[in-house]
Amino acid sequence: MNDPQASRPRRVAVVGGGISGLAAAYELTRHARSVDPALEVILVEASTRLGGTIRTHTRDGFLLEGGPDAFISEKPEALELTKQLGLESRLLETNAEHRRSFIVRGGRLRPVPEGFHLLAPSRFRPFLTTDIFSWAGKARMACDLFLPRRAGAAANGDDDDESLAEFVRRRFGREALERMAQPMVGGIYTADPEQLSLRATMPRFLDMERADRSVILAMWRARRRAATDTRGTSGARYSLFLSFDSGMQTLTDALAATLPPATVRLNTTVEAIDFEQETRRWNLRVSANETTGGGETIAADALCLALPAYASARLLGGVDSELAAELSAIPYASTATVNLAFRRADIPHALDGFGFVVPLVEHRRTLACTFSSVKFAGRAPAGHALLRAFVGGALQPEMYALDADRMIDAVREDLRALVGIERAPVFAHVEKWPRSMAQYHLGHLARVARIRRRLQDFPTLQLAGNAYGGAGLPDCIRSGHTAAREMMKTER
Repeated sequence: MNDPQASRPRRVAVVGGGISGLAAAYELTRHARSVDPALEVILVEASTRLGGTIRTHTRDGFLLEGGPDAFISEKPEALELTKQLGLESRLLETNAEHRRSFIVRGGRLRPVPEGFHLLAPSRFRPFLTTDIFSWAGKARMACDLFLPRRAGAAANGDDDDESLAEFVRRRFGREALERMAQPMVGGIYTADPEQLSLRATMPRFLDMERADRSVILAMWRARRRAATDTRGTSGARYSLFLSFDSGMQTLTDALAATLPPATVRLNTTVEAIDFEQETRRWNLRVSANETTGGGETIAADALCLALPAYASARLLGGVDSELAAELSAIPYASTATVNLAFRRADIPHALDGFGFVVPLVEHRRTLACTFSSVKFAGRAPAGHALLRAFVGGALQPEMYALDADRMIDAVREDLRALVGIERAPVFAHVEKWPRSMAQYHLGHLARVARIRRRLQDFPTLQLAGNAYGGAGLPDCIRSGHTAAREMMKTER
């Protein structure tokens, strides 16, 4: 007797159409086309568009990024995906002429010393001559050269988890934390350094201490090794940050274009999920829209939730309350970007860098600002400049709460004081991203390990996104690809 369940196409559902969900759906679709034509893929997205926080606008000759404006080339996933999609010719490197950034001190933009990497210097002379730190602060930072390793640090265990603030104060002192580490890392994670887990975000610094005792010595040695390794190499070598000639949405649009139209369900919210123990299938109850009418239930043999952890927690509460509790405990911060278009003549600053970050101790309302039209070509028409400010985050939630007009006014006040811009912009555009940045607090890796253990009871369930193994674009792509590959192992 034939089994009717075995005769129907197997179905995999991906919930969430941001970069993680798109990467998962893309990988599944490639597998269906080349290996398993019977596999059916469905991508469900609550909004009217795919791409999540990656959003590019064009206006009056300006190219505006609402979310990420670049990805790093050091992690291979985004670059490899770019090549797979045939987009390599559209890659855009950063401007070779002004590859530096600034930090605000005393209301002025000071260049970050050449060779300074987030927490520590890899070159001696630029560190000595910078005016970002006082001489007392420099002397305290130099103590890293002689300080012992932290006693009792276990290899990659929970005992090795330490906050960014604690690590920097211990190795380099308070001034290094306030003047460099907090603003530089804050510009990446929009996080509170007192809460941020260094092992979950930048483990290489802990590893440097373990291996070399001194972080500065480790940086100097790594710089010498890198100089030796690059001699005689050939092939394409990209700048650290890359984008696309038409903006970051080039990538997500290309990913979406690879998916058959029947694969994608836009404007469709998953309201509830249940798991049938007997059939081992997932049932997704989706909201009503112009397509579904009164709503429907989508059945799937495997499921990927490419959503913020709190959204996945809400859906999984009735399936596994312990898993849902772990997911809901991952905190998030809200951020906003403010793009401001100016006539170049209205900006007295030379804009001879990629932008600046602002230490919290400077008491400004802007976290950071990118000189977008300097960083990448084609972002502003001739005679104009485009600046992009970041506000909100874990340390300034009150800024995110402002309406668009008040937010623009606050950013303009900072730009007036720091860059000397008195005249109004040609236009300004605000993009708000509520609860978009997962916060990797102390204990994050242990929590993710507990989540993974709970998932072992549901081998056909995968999680993807920026809440688990990295917040950057390559990390999110890797999470989507990994989820897809795991589902391909189990969906039979």
